Amino acid sequence: MFKGFPPAVWATAFATLVAFMGIGVVDPILPLIGRSMGASPAQVEWLFTSYIAIMAVAMLLSGVVGTRLGGKRTLMLGLGLVVVFATCSGLSPSISVLALFRAGWGLGNAFFTSTALSIIVGLSSSGMGAAITLYEAALGLGIASGPLLGGFLGSLSWRYPFFGTASLMAIGFLLTLTLVREPARREAPRTARDLWQALGHGPVRTNALIGLSYSFGFFVVLAYSPLTLPHLSAIDLGVTYFAWGVLVAVSSVVVVNRLLRRFHPLSVLTVDLLVLLVVLGLMGSGAGGTLLIWVVVTGFFCGIANALFTTLAMEISPYPRSISSAAYNFLRWAGAAVAPVLAGWVGQRWGLTVPFYMAAGVLAVGVLALWRQGRTLRQALAARLVEAEASSGTAPRL
Repeated sequence: MFKGFPPAVWATAFATLVAFMGIGVVDPILPLIGRSMGASPAQVEWLFTSYIAIMAVAMLLSGVVGTRLGGKRTLMLGLGLVVVFATCSGLSPSISVLALFRAGWGLGNAFFTSTALSIIVGLSSSGMGAAITLYEAALGLGIASGPLLGGFLGSLSWRYPFFGTASLMAIGFLLTLTLVREPARREAPRTARDLWQALGHGPVRTNALIGLSYSFGFFVVLAYSPLTLPHLSAIDLGVTYFAWGVLVAVSSVVVVNRLLRRFHPLSVLTVDLLVLLVVLGLMGSGAGGTLLIWVVVTGFFCGIANALFTTLAMEISPYPRSISSAAYNFLRWAGAAVAPVLAGWVGQRWGLTVPFYMAAGVLAVGVLALWRQGRTLRQALAARLVEAEASSGTAPRL
């Protein structure tokens, strides 16, 4: 599956793994940070909201910057910012300062993530399907290993996970500097108008808005649910979210490919989101003390959704890869940014598990939109596949 990738692709994939480790590395230490700094659940959740909000806004610029600076320089800019702000996060004296540095971390991650996928696809000789699968594998392994690293280092000090992530990102920076090169076919410089034009394209906007509703639920699980498991230590939380991340990785790389051999991607996505909606409802009920089990189970369905939304974002769009990625990520991260702090406030006011009902409600809106707009998305996907087959002689994965 992963044969034929040059060292530059592997270097970018490693940096992607570390970048997504940075999202989950905070998970196991959220309760510890709250106790150490005397912060409420809503205040603690600003560590995710500030990070994701700045990341979403920066997506408006990252696609444009990527086509002007070039993929390699944009990757290095993003990695360098993450190294600086992750280190500063570990030195933070208060929850508000830590949230501010996490925002800077999100800025760096925006420049990196909007460019990494286009670099992997552009330098791969194995086709878009294999390149996206590699990207999703790196993403899934990063999400899985982040909580494990955070739990282990967090058991020593809540500051150590930030320093550990900064060190790994520095390695990613050096690998990018020495191994990554620009794709042979570099994209022409783009402007912000190109991004708004992409967002005005019906299928691109529809896919991104449905992705927004899913991302809201995703980050209620990832960013908020650790606060509902206060009886677990940092290491226990690390192991829990490692198991969750393993399911994300396995389902996004192995399971989704097997499903797509038999079913249309939009059919798979619809069923997957419906099942995830039910699981979120079960988490809201908290019946029988099974919340921890349901948290882990969501990883399976999140992995499938991650892979399908990413693939659709790249394959239904008629725009360049960097613009397609930036437009999709801007809208979906915008939805994710609201989720953590809102979940923290709702949970503090009305009950720890109530935010899961809220996440299920938001996801239900996305499922309804997917059902109503499914025909439009199917037609757009089919048209793009015909174009790809005509231009290259072979169709992409879907």
